[in-house]
Amino acid sequence: MAFQLKPLPYAENALEPHMSAKTLQFHHGKHHKTYVDKLNELVANTPLEKKTLHDLVRDLNGQRGARPKKIFNNAGQVWNHDFFWESMTPNGGGGQPADGELAHLLETSFGGYDAFKDLFKKTAMEQFGSGWVWLTAEGDRLQLVSTANAQSPMAEGKITLTGCDVWEHAYYLDYQNRRDSFVDTFLTHLISWDAALARLKGNEAKEAPHALRA
Repeated sequence: MAFQLKPLPYAENALEPHMSAKTLQFHHGKHHKTYVDKLNELVANTPLEKKTLHDLVRDLNGQRGARPKKIFNNAGQVWNHDFFWESMTPNGGGGQPADGELAHLLETSFGGYDAFKDLFKKTAMEQFGSGWVWLTAEGDRLQLVSTANAQSPMAEGKITLTGCDVWEHAYYLDYQNRRDSFVDTFLTHLISWDAALARLKGNEAKEAPHALRA
Protein backbone atom coordinates (compact mmCIF):
# COMPACT_ATOMS: atom_id res chain seq x y z
CA MET A 1 0.00 0.00 0.00
CA ALA A 2 1.42 3.36 -1.04
CA PHE A 3 2.37 5.99 1.48
CA GLN A 4 -0.09 8.87 1.50
CA LEU A 5 0.21 12.62 1.80
CA LYS A 6 -1.71 13.29 4.99
CA PRO A 7 -4.12 16.20 4.83
CA LEU A 8 -3.30 19.18 6.99
CA PRO A 9 -4.99 19.09 10.42
CA TYR A 10 -6.43 22.55 9.72
CA ALA A 11 -7.39 24.69 6.73
CA GLU A 12 -4.59 26.19 4.61
CA ASN A 13 -5.43 29.68 5.86
CA ALA A 14 -5.94 28.68 9.51
CA LEU A 15 -2.47 29.78 10.65
CA GLU A 16 -2.67 33.25 9.13
CA PRO A 17 -1.33 35.86 9.60
CA HIS A 18 1.61 33.97 11.14
CA MET A 19 1.95 31.41 8.34
CA SER A 20 0.24 32.19 5.06
CA ALA A 21 -2.00 29.95 3.00
CA LYS A 22 0.49 30.42 0.16
CA THR A 23 3.30 29.01 2.28
CA LEU A 24 1.18 25.97 3.18
CA GLN A 25 0.17 25.47 -0.44
CA PHE A 26 3.81 25.31 -1.48
CA HIS A 27 5.26 23.64 1.60
CA HIS A 28 2.60 20.96 2.10
CA GLY A 29 1.18 20.71 -1.40
CA LYS A 30 4.50 20.69 -3.25
CA HIS A 31 7.55 20.06 -1.03
CA HIS A 32 5.89 17.53 1.27
CA LYS A 33 4.02 15.86 -1.60
CA THR A 34 7.26 15.47 -3.56
CA TYR A 35 8.82 13.54 -0.66
CA VAL A 36 5.79 11.22 -0.54
CA ASP A 37 5.82 10.64 -4.30
CA LYS A 38 9.57 9.99 -4.38
CA LEU A 39 9.35 7.61 -1.41
CA ASN A 40 6.66 5.56 -3.14
CA GLU A 41 8.77 5.43 -6.29
CA LEU A 42 11.84 4.21 -4.37
CA VAL A 43 10.12 1.46 -2.37
CA ALA A 44 7.73 0.21 -5.06
CA ASN A 45 7.75 -3.60 -5.41
CA THR A 46 10.17 -4.06 -2.51
CA PRO A 47 9.57 -5.39 1.02
CA LEU A 48 10.02 -1.83 2.29
CA GLU A 49 6.67 -0.71 0.90
CA LYS A 50 4.94 -2.88 3.52
CA LYS A 51 6.61 -1.14 6.47
CA THR A 52 5.05 1.66 8.47
CA LEU A 53 6.63 5.05 7.93
CA HIS A 54 7.84 5.02 11.53
CA ASP A 55 9.56 1.65 11.17
CA LEU A 56 11.00 2.52 7.77
CA VAL A 57 12.74 5.60 9.17
CA ARG A 58 14.02 3.73 12.22
CA ASP A 59 15.26 0.73 10.20
CA LEU A 60 17.10 2.79 7.57
CA ASN A 61 18.69 5.29 9.94
CA GLY A 62 22.45 5.04 9.65
CA GLN A 63 22.47 2.50 6.84
CA ARG A 64 25.12 3.03 4.21
CA GLY A 65 24.68 3.11 0.48
CA ALA A 66 23.15 5.55 -1.97
CA ARG A 67 19.77 3.81 -2.27
CA PRO A 68 19.08 3.35 1.49
CA LYS A 69 20.15 6.97 2.02
CA LYS A 70 17.72 8.22 -0.63
CA ILE A 71 14.90 6.21 0.87
CA PHE A 72 15.75 7.41 4.39
CA ASN A 73 15.91 11.04 3.29
CA ASN A 74 12.47 10.94 1.69
CA ALA A 75 10.86 8.81 4.40
CA GLY A 76 12.41 10.99 7.08
CA GLN A 77 11.10 14.15 5.47
CA VAL A 78 7.60 12.69 5.14
CA TRP A 79 7.60 11.81 8.84
CA ASN A 80 9.18 15.12 9.87
CA HIS A 81 6.59 17.13 7.99
CA ASP A 82 3.66 15.09 9.32
CA PHE A 83 5.02 15.81 12.79
CA PHE A 84 5.60 19.51 12.07
CA TRP A 85 2.03 20.17 10.88
CA GLU A 86 0.68 18.45 13.98
CA SER A 87 3.03 20.48 16.18
CA MET A 88 1.15 23.65 15.27
CA THR A 89 -2.39 24.84 15.85
CA PRO A 90 -4.42 27.97 15.11
CA ASN A 91 -4.13 30.37 18.05
CA GLY A 92 -1.24 28.34 19.44
CA GLY A 93 1.75 29.47 21.46
CA GLY A 94 0.54 31.86 24.11
CA GLY A 95 3.54 31.47 26.37
CA GLN A 96 3.92 28.89 29.12
CA PRO A 97 1.90 25.71 28.57
CA ALA A 98 -1.15 25.49 30.81
CA ASP A 99 -0.43 21.91 31.87
CA GLY A 100 1.38 21.80 35.20
CA GLU A 101 3.54 18.78 34.36
CA LEU A 102 4.88 20.19 31.13
CA ALA A 103 5.44 23.62 32.70
CA HIS A 104 7.29 21.93 35.58
CA LEU A 105 9.53 20.06 33.13
CA LEU A 106 10.37 23.29 31.32
CA GLU A 107 11.26 24.81 34.68
CA THR A 108 13.45 21.95 35.88
CA SER A 109 15.08 21.33 32.49
CA PHE A 110 15.73 24.89 31.29
CA GLY A 111 15.07 27.19 34.21
CA GLY A 112 11.64 28.26 33.04
CA TYR A 113 9.67 29.07 29.92
CA ASP A 114 11.61 32.23 29.01
CA ALA A 115 14.93 30.40 29.23
CA PHE A 116 13.48 27.56 27.14
CA LYS A 117 12.30 30.02 24.50
CA ASP A 118 15.70 31.74 24.34
CA LEU A 119 17.52 28.41 23.99
CA PHE A 120 15.05 27.19 21.35
CA LYS A 121 15.72 30.28 19.24
CA LYS A 122 19.49 30.01 19.80
CA THR A 123 19.42 26.34 18.74
CA ALA A 124 17.45 27.24 15.61
CA MET A 125 19.83 30.02 14.63
CA GLU A 126 22.90 27.84 15.17
CA GLN A 127 21.58 25.08 12.90
CA PHE A 128 23.70 25.64 9.80
CA GLY A 129 21.76 25.21 6.57
CA SER A 130 18.65 23.07 6.31
CA GLY A 131 17.36 21.29 9.38
CA TRP A 132 15.03 21.05 12.35
CA VAL A 133 14.76 21.97 16.03
CA TRP A 134 13.17 19.43 18.38
CA LEU A 135 12.03 19.24 21.98
CA THR A 136 12.64 15.74 23.30
CA ALA A 137 11.97 13.91 26.54
CA GLU A 138 14.35 11.56 28.28
CA GLY A 139 13.45 10.38 31.74
CA ASP A 140 12.40 13.37 33.83
CA ARG A 141 14.25 15.88 31.65
CA LEU A 142 13.54 17.72 28.42
CA GLN A 143 16.21 18.53 25.86
CA LEU A 144 16.49 20.77 22.80
CA VAL A 145 18.36 19.34 19.82
CA SER A 146 18.80 20.27 16.19
CA THR A 147 19.25 17.92 13.24
CA ALA A 148 20.27 18.43 9.65
CA ASN A 149 18.25 17.61 6.56
CA ALA A 150 15.94 14.59 7.10
CA GLN A 151 17.36 13.42 10.42
CA SER A 152 15.25 13.46 13.60
CA PRO A 153 15.48 12.30 17.21
CA MET A 154 12.72 9.77 16.44
CA ALA A 155 15.03 8.06 13.96
CA GLU A 156 17.39 7.48 16.87
CA GLY A 157 14.66 6.13 19.12
CA LYS A 158 14.09 9.27 21.19
CA ILE A 159 10.72 10.55 22.36
CA THR A 160 9.95 13.78 20.53
CA LEU A 161 7.39 16.31 21.78
CA THR A 162 7.49 19.10 19.21
CA GLY A 163 9.52 20.19 16.22
CA CYS A 164 10.10 23.26 14.08
CA ASP A 165 11.18 23.17 10.44
CA VAL A 166 14.04 25.59 9.75
CA TRP A 167 14.58 24.65 6.14
CA GLU A 168 14.44 27.92 4.19
CA HIS A 169 11.32 26.89 2.27
CA ALA A 170 9.44 26.71 5.59
CA TYR A 171 9.53 30.46 6.06
CA TYR A 172 10.95 32.29 3.04
CA LEU A 173 7.66 33.37 1.46
CA ASP A 174 6.51 34.98 4.71
CA TYR A 175 9.77 35.97 6.43
CA GLN A 176 12.37 36.02 3.65
CA ASN A 177 15.74 35.32 5.33
CA ARG A 178 14.55 36.18 8.85
CA ARG A 179 14.70 32.76 10.43
CA ASP A 180 14.78 34.34 13.88
CA SER A 181 11.43 36.06 13.27
CA PHE A 182 9.86 32.85 12.02
CA VAL A 183 11.06 30.81 15.01
CA ASP A 184 9.86 33.47 17.44
CA THR A 185 6.45 33.43 15.72
CA PHE A 186 6.35 29.62 15.91
CA LEU A 187 6.84 29.78 19.67
CA THR A 188 4.59 32.77 20.28
CA HIS A 189 1.66 32.02 17.98
CA LEU A 190 1.81 28.53 16.44
CA ILE A 191 3.22 25.81 18.70
CA SER A 192 0.64 23.33 19.98
CA TRP A 193 1.37 22.61 23.62
CA ASP A 194 -1.60 20.23 23.62
CA ALA A 195 0.14 18.09 21.00
CA ALA A 196 3.38 18.14 22.98
CA LEU A 197 1.54 17.10 26.12
CA ALA A 198 -0.27 14.27 24.31
CA ARG A 199 3.07 12.92 23.08
CA LEU A 200 4.50 13.18 26.59
CA LYS A 201 1.50 11.36 28.06
CA GLY A 202 1.74 8.74 25.31
CA ASN A 203 5.27 8.00 26.39
CA GLU A 204 4.27 7.77 30.02
CA ALA A 205 1.62 5.25 29.00
CA LYS A 206 4.38 3.11 27.44
CA GLU A 207 2.97 3.63 23.97
CA ALA A 208 5.35 5.37 21.57
CA PRO A 209 3.44 8.42 20.30
CA HIS A 210 5.06 8.25 16.86
CA ALA A 211 3.68 4.78 16.17
CA LEU A 212 0.22 6.30 16.22
CA ARG A 213 1.20 8.55 13.35
CA ALA A 214 3.05 6.16 11.08
